[in-house]
Amino acid sequence: MRCCRVGLLVCLTLLLHSGEAKVLTESQSGPLYRVLGASLSISCNVSGFADDSTPKKFEFRVTKPKNPTFQINIISSSDESFAYAAYSQRVARKEITLKHVSPNSVLFEIQSLQKADEGDFECNVVNTESAYAGTYNANTLVKVIDNSLSVSSPVSTSLSHNEGDALTLTCQASSNTIQHTHLSLAWLLQKDGEEDARPIISLDRDFTLIPGPTFEGRYLDGLIRLDKMGEATYRLHMAKLEVSDQGKIYCQAQEWIQDPDRSWYSITQKDAESTALHVKAREVVPDTSSLVVRISIQQTTLQEGQELSLSCNVDADNLEKRFLSVSWLRGSVELARIEPTGILSVGPEYSGREKRGELRAARVGDKEYRLRLQPVRTEDHGEYFCRAWPQDRGQDGAFTAGEAQTSSPLLVSISASESGLSAEMQTYVSVDEGDRLNLTCKVDGVKGQLSVTWERQSTSKFENIISLSQEGVTEIEGESASRGVRATRPTADTFTLELDEVTPSDSGIYQCSVSEWKTNSKIHSQSATSTVTVSPTKSSVKLISRKTSVTVGENVELMCRVQGPHVPTTLSWILQHEDATIQNILTLKWNGDISWSGDQHVYQLRVVNKPKEVTHYLLINGASPREAGKYQCEASAYIQNFPKKPRPSNQVAVMVQYPESKLSLTSPPTLTRNINSDIEIKCSVSSEPFASSQYAVTWLHQQQGENKTIVSSDREALITFGTQVEPSDRQRISMRRSKGPSFELTIRQAQISDHGSYICQVAEWLQEARGNWYQLPPKSQITELNLIEPANDLRLEVVGPQQLIAGEGDEVKLKCNILSGAFSPSVFYKVAWLFTGHSSPTTNVSLVELDHMGLLRYPENEPLRDLQGRLRLVRPTQSSFHLRIQTAHEGDSGTFQCQVEQYQLDREGHWQQKASESAGPISLTVNVAEKNLSMVKDEQELNVSSSGDFTIPCHVTDQPSDESEFQVTWFWQKETGIQKRPIFVAYRNATLQDMLVGGRQLRFGHPAPNRFSLTVSKPAPENSGLYFCEVEEWLPSLSRGWRKVAVETSGHLTVNVLTEGEGAFEPQCKSATWIGILVVLVIGSLLVISLLLLKICRTNASGGKKSGKSLWAEEHQLNSKLDAED
Repeated sequence: MRCCRVGLLVCLTLLLHSGEAKVLTESQSGPLYRVLGASLSISCNVSGFADDSTPKKFEFRVTKPKNPTFQINIISSSDESFAYAAYSQRVARKEITLKHVSPNSVLFEIQSLQKADEGDFECNVVNTESAYAGTYNANTLVKVIDNSLSVSSPVSTSLSHNEGDALTLTCQASSNTIQHTHLSLAWLLQKDGEEDARPIISLDRDFTLIPGPTFEGRYLDGLIRLDKMGEATYRLHMAKLEVSDQGKIYCQAQEWIQDPDRSWYSITQKDAESTALHVKAREVVPDTSSLVVRISIQQTTLQEGQELSLSCNVDADNLEKRFLSVSWLRGSVELARIEPTGILSVGPEYSGREKRGELRAARVGDKEYRLRLQPVRTEDHGEYFCRAWPQDRGQDGAFTAGEAQTSSPLLVSISASESGLSAEMQTYVSVDEGDRLNLTCKVDGVKGQLSVTWERQSTSKFENIISLSQEGVTEIEGESASRGVRATRPTADTFTLELDEVTPSDSGIYQCSVSEWKTNSKIHSQSATSTVTVSPTKSSVKLISRKTSVTVGENVELMCRVQGPHVPTTLSWILQHEDATIQNILTLKWNGDISWSGDQHVYQLRVVNKPKEVTHYLLINGASPREAGKYQCEASAYIQNFPKKPRPSNQVAVMVQYPESKLSLTSPPTLTRNINSDIEIKCSVSSEPFASSQYAVTWLHQQQGENKTIVSSDREALITFGTQVEPSDRQRISMRRSKGPSFELTIRQAQISDHGSYICQVAEWLQEARGNWYQLPPKSQITELNLIEPANDLRLEVVGPQQLIAGEGDEVKLKCNILSGAFSPSVFYKVAWLFTGHSSPTTNVSLVELDHMGLLRYPENEPLRDLQGRLRLVRPTQSSFHLRIQTAHEGDSGTFQCQVEQYQLDREGHWQQKASESAGPISLTVNVAEKNLSMVKDEQELNVSSSGDFTIPCHVTDQPSDESEFQVTWFWQKETGIQKRPIFVAYRNATLQDMLVGGRQLRFGHPAPNRFSLTVSKPAPENSGLYFCEVEEWLPSLSRGWRKVAVETSGHLTVNVLTEGEGAFEPQCKSATWIGILVVLVIGSLLVISLLLLKICRTNASGGKKSGKSLWAEEHQLNSKLDAED
């Protein structure tokens, strides 16, 4: 039961662990594009913690692009000191916040993004549990971009309309953001006293029109529209204004971007300047079918420079449904007219003033039209009135004018103000075509600021060219903007007009209009005129050259002279080749650009300017035949960005010639050679070559007056055979180049058909300065080849029978030399060495053969296989064939003979034996080492007692080889003539054998390599007799292994073995002798000692006088060892 409970607990634990969720941290996907200065918010959520109710600790860091490996702490939900210095102040000012939305979710916000905030933001959750399982951080990439949204409204800041009038406002909105964004635009009305603006109508980011809640009904009736005009213009049209529309109207643009989660986010928003709108309640007028036109003037008496304001009021029944045309007139001169479509047209006399902004006209209300003219001039004096026409629009959209109604006139008086302003110009000015026009306008009596307008009379009216305002701002009008026109004021009383590259069409009357200003009002104007005449250009183009015939590699210079006024000119260089093809080498355009069609490495261009003349130089570097032909230059004046008709020059022919060839060849005039020999014909260049010389060579064979190309080599040494050369002959013919240069033709195994004349034809190639090659005329040299049949004179060196003796293991060299014969490349030899062994029954067996094709062969012969394996056949010279026997064996002894056969190829290519000779015989004897063994052969006699020992010596005094090994046998012989008996053997393999019977002890000794000894211990009398040793010398043989080469016997040792009784007398005698000698020595020693004592006593008695050296042993130590001489 207890076991069951434990198992249940384990299962429950595993179940709980398997149900645990992994931690997952998520934040907004990036990249997020946000505008500089805008706010940024990033949400971060975490799930998978065991406790969902406890607020989690979140931290935000950022990694900047400049240092992607370094994280900067920004803010923490639990640690106020978490931020680094870069963000600590903004966090303290609450500009960067991190707020809990729920226990497991936070919102990170930056109120105003800075450019340095761009980077990879990381949301990190602090793990408060014991184990880690899952993801605790998430990243969001943020890109900070510039705010490129611009919004503007060109309408004035205040408008006044009557109830029922139409209102049209425009707004410009655009963005230069690189990322893909959408714009939304809304028109809003801000009424007085209301905090929030009312949306009138908006166009959202999906291009959907949405009317405001209070304007929805009028939108559905078509009275309110929002139109997008072009890329950036949004137009608001309100057909019938209501009094409730009064307030401030402005447009608001928003830029949207789509985040990676597919949601749209507004990254920036801007408002245009508002326009104050005043709406007057509409007055009710009596119904009438005709138009009522009234004119009103604020001030009828003006001074020159003031503003004239003319208001024209038109009234009629159903006026809002009618189309009208309204004009203002001064007498019979129409100033301006407003068409039913609202288009303003200005009369010819006032068009220039309208362009300068002096005249303006517009409809300012449903009934009111206003014209303003400032500054007025004295010539503006007169009666002014208004005129209106009803216009009916047909089905085709065309208007038909009704009866015109004219207002009563009003007189306007304009008096001249006191001013001394005057302007003066030169009456007539003449200038050449292409030159610059300079006009000067002198002014006098200046009191205020001045502006100037330069005009040119076209047909019946003046057209503005350029103006210079009193603030110094230049404004170029119309087509003049594309011209080089400038207006300057070099001095206070001088204005200038500069017009570049004038043409005859620029002729006419030019007017300088000077206006005097005071506090932004034009008070006086004066003008002056000048008649300008532009004379057409007269130019000439001439081409010359000092040198027109050159050698390849020389330079040619062509000069193209263009005479006439200095105007931008396009000049082309043209080459007509000898085959009539035309090549445009280059074109030097008027703006300095050069377009090349020819080789830029060949041609060089330079230009020299002189008064009334421009010279263009064309240099041909290192002329070649490709540059030969007729040259021509063509000039085209370029005025006002348009080319004039080209003017061609005369043609100049340039001839390019090859240099004269100095090539000289040498070759033997006649050659006589043997048939089947190799022929070499050498053709050499003997003249001094040019620095870049290369040669192409062709060998021709002339027979019976007909030339046949054999082989040729181009200048790059590429060899090709002639088409008439047979494939079999191509293997025999070759050509090579050698130093000199020389060109050698080789014909191998010459045949009788190869005789004849051989022509060496050499063409010299030279390289131009830019790397191209050209050929000079070829030169030839002839060699006559005669072929004869060679005589047979093969002869070998014969010395007679030779006797060679060698030792086994030596190297033996057998020589076979050819004394005479045809040693040409076409003669080949077959050599065979024959062998007859001393003990072999066969004779003249072939050992080795070298055939005439160079194939080395060892004929099969089993008994001689070992000898063949040690043979080396060498050919140290062309006429020598030596046979070497390496490590000669005794069995190599025999007779050797050299046999030589001479071969040549016949005309059909078959080998033919021409001669055969033999040399020898050479007798070779290979000996093993010579017999040179010798021993000590002294005869000795020795008496020994039966209790003593005796030694039988065996000394080898001489041996033929260091490789010798010895077998030593000792013999005993009772008497001379009696059979000898071996007693001991020392074999050469160090095996010892004792053969003595009787148990006598034998001792073997080998004190030196050539010394042996045998000692007999305690011999018996019967062992008396003759003792000697016999030595066998053994040497290794290369063919038969170890072999015995010599046997020598030492001298005899006669031994007499005596018993103990037989030898008593002799020892006694010897003992008595030694006793007598010992007694004599003792007595002598005593005498010496007595003499020494006596002398010492005398010395002491004489007072201690010093004497000679002491003889005591303390002073002279006795040598305990005797020298070899003692």
